[in-house]
Amino acid sequence: MLDLKFIRDNVDLVKEGVARKYVDVDIDGILALDQKRRAIIAELEKLRSEKNRVSVGIARMKKQKEDASEAIASMKKVGQAIASHEKNLREVEADLQKLLLSVPNLPHADAPTGKDDNSNIELRSWGERPEFDFTPAPHWELGEKLGMFDLGRAARIAGSGFILYTGIGARLSRALINFMLDFHVSKHGYQEVSPPFLANRQTMTGTGQLPKMEEDMYQLSDETFFLIPTAEVPVTNIHAGEILKAEDLPRHYVAYTPCFRREAGAHGKDTRGLIRVHQFDKVEMVRIVEPEGSYDELEIITNHAEAILQALGLPYRVCELATGDLSFAAARCFDLEVWAAGVDKYLEVSSCSIYEDFQARRMNLRYRPAEGEKPIYPHTLNGSGLALPRTIIAIMENFQTAAGKIVVPEVLRPYLKGLEIIE
Repeated sequence: MLDLKFIRDNVDLVKEGVARKYVDVDIDGILALDQKRRAIIAELEKLRSEKNRVSVGIARMKKQKEDASEAIASMKKVGQAIASHEKNLREVEADLQKLLLSVPNLPHADAPTGKDDNSNIELRSWGERPEFDFTPAPHWELGEKLGMFDLGRAARIAGSGFILYTGIGARLSRALINFMLDFHVSKHGYQEVSPPFLANRQTMTGTGQLPKMEEDMYQLSDETFFLIPTAEVPVTNIHAGEILKAEDLPRHYVAYTPCFRREAGAHGKDTRGLIRVHQFDKVEMVRIVEPEGSYDELEIITNHAEAILQALGLPYRVCELATGDLSFAAARCFDLEVWAAGVDKYLEVSSCSIYEDFQARRMNLRYRPAEGEKPIYPHTLNGSGLALPRTIIAIMENFQTAAGKIVVPEVLRPYLKGLEIIE
């Protein structure tokens, strides 16, 4: 959430940033409500002061046994006016809060301006795309032949856009989760956590999923809980509402969770196989840091996600997202896209984002830089490390053989009891 005072003092900057995200937000309406709110508060202060003055007078008259009925009637009218103004203030503040929650985070000045992913910029790449002396098969053909997953039965269980991993497919999925968690904990120093897979409305609002993306979320019928779309939601909210000490920062967390999203296949593309699904597994990194140097942290978390792809031997590229392709809450984002030979395209497996203090403000997470100093908001970052379905796709398609087998990446073999070939 943007600070209201910041919006008030930087109207043109805010309007420009919102426009760069190609979002329609009524900034003038926010300013008008803010002006109305401040006018009501000023009037309330006058009325409360008048009530106190009359109250003192009534007490004096009663002590002197004078007739205070007129003053009491006057104070009653003032009390009614106060109650009316307080009601108006609550309504205005609720409307103002609703509008403030609709304002996206402003994009960083260095983020490329553009309406969609066509304006994203490739920053670097790693690894060589595999070359075959045969036509590489897509993962859905390999998966069916090798008994790694059964999408037909998954559809009968839950509908299209869900995965039923079977046999070695299920084992490979579990191996990847364990490998990624172990890697981030032992090599990158993250603290592993295992959060709830449900989140309440306040928690979903804290990280920016609500109210903007409510239609993309799976909500329980009692409207109390949502299935989490990513571990970012519960993990970033671990310290919501707290005031941390300076020595409590930085906080580096990693977690595995399933992720649930309605938007799978919403655009009519990538609907075959595992590319776009409603439920998928993901290992997520979250960093809560002091504002100074937080953009260095963005490079660090991106490098941590890259290290997983490099360890698996999967070629990839890093792209910076254009302003119109950024998420609602992000100020800057680097996507990792892994090459998948069977479908002949790059597939996103990680988004590494910085939110500055946008999420911290929404969840009221602060820290005190030094004893006696005023609490301030830290910066938050997160990044997938990695999302599983597309990582599995890349392993299957890039490491396939002419005989339709799959070579297991060396780093995963200890997690699969030494298995070298899936056949």
